[in-house]
Amino acid sequence: MANHSQLGFQDASSPIMEELVEFHDHALMVALAICSLVLYLLALMLMEKLSSNTVDAQEVELIWTILPAIVLVLLALPSLQILYMMDEIDEPDLTLKAIGHQWYWTYEYTDFKDLSFDSYMTPTTDLPKGHFRLLEVDHRIVVPMESPIRVIITADDVLHSWAVPTLGVKTDAIPGRLNQTSFITTRPGVFYGQCSEICGANHSYMPIVVESTPLKHFEAWSSLVSS
Repeated sequence: MANHSQLGFQDASSPIMEELVEFHDHALMVALAICSLVLYLLALMLMEKLSSNTVDAQEVELIWTILPAIVLVLLALPSLQILYMMDEIDEPDLTLKAIGHQWYWTYEYTDFKDLSFDSYMTPTTDLPKGHFRLLEVDHRIVVPMESPIRVIITADDVLHSWAVPTLGVKTDAIPGRLNQTSFITTRPGVFYGQCSEICGANHSYMPIVVESTPLKHFEAWSSLVSS
């Protein structure tokens, strides 16, 4: 959960988000090195007099041609690795279908016979103490911890986007089309997200709440809800 003075990402709760945070730090270090080099060269040029040898030096031209290529490789390789990891969905333990409406979500647990529900934002007047305004819902998604979860995402009316930052998940919900993503929660907890595509007047009132629990608690919850 983000706080008011937070400058970085939320705490990662999935392997994909951990990789994204590491890549972000890696890219920042590369950018810091580039900025430091440029500032050093600017200061050097201001303090030193340029000579014909400096201006026409082929070595300098070779360096500023090869160095950007090396930087691009340092950024592209880990970026492509994470991109392929995000697209890989390998034998999920649970499949969840999320359908976006104006302005609520419908969830279907396709591995269960009768387990589906609508998820609306909890009004401020009905919000229990200690819960987050505009983020809490009347029915949370409950998933087993440390299990691969596949999410099939679509929409019933207009474009929506199913996004949970701490899980590293953000996928568009498009009417007439099925998109899919996956995640694995590495710890128990409650993770919050919102619709990240402007979908109308009440776009900001479509929160997403994912509750990660141990497997035995998930089995007890699913038996209770589907009964």
